[in-house]
Amino acid sequence: MEVDTATSVAQASAKHSLPELEIYCYLLVLIFLIDQKKYNEAKACSSASIARLKNMNRRTVDVLAARLYFYYSLCYEHTGDLAEIRGNLLALHRIATLRHDELGQETLLNLLLRNYLHYNLYDQAEKLRSKAPRFEAHSNQQFCRYLFYLGKIRTIQLEYTDAKECLLQAARKAPLAALGFRVQCNKWAIIVRLLLGEIPERTVFMQKGMEKALRPYFELTNAVRIGDLELFRSVAEKYSSTFSSDRTHNLIVRLRHNVIRTGLRNISISYSRISLIDVAKKLRLDSVADAESIVAKAIRDGAIDATLDHANACMLSKETGDIYSTTEPQMAFNSRIAFCLNMHNEAVRALRYPPNSHKEKESAEKRRERQQQEQELAKHIAEEDDDEF
Repeated sequence: MEVDTATSVAQASAKHSLPELEIYCYLLVLIFLIDQKKYNEAKACSSASIARLKNMNRRTVDVLAARLYFYYSLCYEHTGDLAEIRGNLLALHRIATLRHDELGQETLLNLLLRNYLHYNLYDQAEKLRSKAPRFEAHSNQQFCRYLFYLGKIRTIQLEYTDAKECLLQAARKAPLAALGFRVQCNKWAIIVRLLLGEIPERTVFMQKGMEKALRPYFELTNAVRIGDLELFRSVAEKYSSTFSSDRTHNLIVRLRHNVIRTGLRNISISYSRISLIDVAKKLRLDSVADAESIVAKAIRDGAIDATLDHANACMLSKETGDIYSTTEPQMAFNSRIAFCLNMHNEAVRALRYPPNSHKEKESAEKRRERQQQEQELAKHIAEEDDDEF
């Protein structure tokens, strides 16, 4: 009887255990297996926890569920089977949307974007991002990841201005402890700024803990700044493995045109008249015809202020004007002011206020009692006045 009683008590306690406690135990076991690099066992554990989680509709489990979603995707990413769970992640995102689990929606949207970008499916990632429900961010970490993925999508879509804003904002908002994430944000931001024709400051490459990781991009920036095509090629070949692992190799191929344009701009500033043969030699181009087409395109795009003399095969540069007579300083100040105003608005939205319990509307009964007390007080004051009279 004692054994049966103990067994029944154990079964009853197991049957009525808290779901939050069960999910938390799943999470601890999953983190332990990942730390031990037992990824196959971690996959089985994460799949079981997700199957159990689908049957729970409790708001108290939402925070733990968001962590489980992250480690669930991480297990499959370590084993190279990330494409297998894409359909399951979409189903989980739909469930989180129906249950109004906004933290789960944030986490799953970022996991789906990472899943698509891992296989270079940028168009599908943009379609999902544009159609996903939007709401105020609940987690700063998830918002930083979202900005990083959005910046990568915008970069591939040639929308460099938006990409630069997203990447720099992600790097600023990221916690100081997330060094690897901030390094990745800075790598992509450097490439985007170079594609925009900007030269990043030296302080960007000298940030604490990032000097070694950003060294290839520092040498690449130096080659673009000088406009030396041969140096650019040598740097790209020297660090080709690094650029491939960072998934920025295709973007660096785009920079070749910027290097040529920078070198051509330096030539136009230095020489008032120069032959196309010398331009081809200085830029290390294959032929004079290539130099002529590049110079013509740069003049058409407004990159250099010059004219092309086809008869004498030479380039005639015009005198450089005063930049303060143009609208460029005004545009620079406008962009800075817009950035400051945007940061102020985000800070105001991030403020947290106490609940409005002291501002609750007065009920009819309380209003009747208050009016009765006021009438009694007025009557008492009137009686005192009569007595004094």
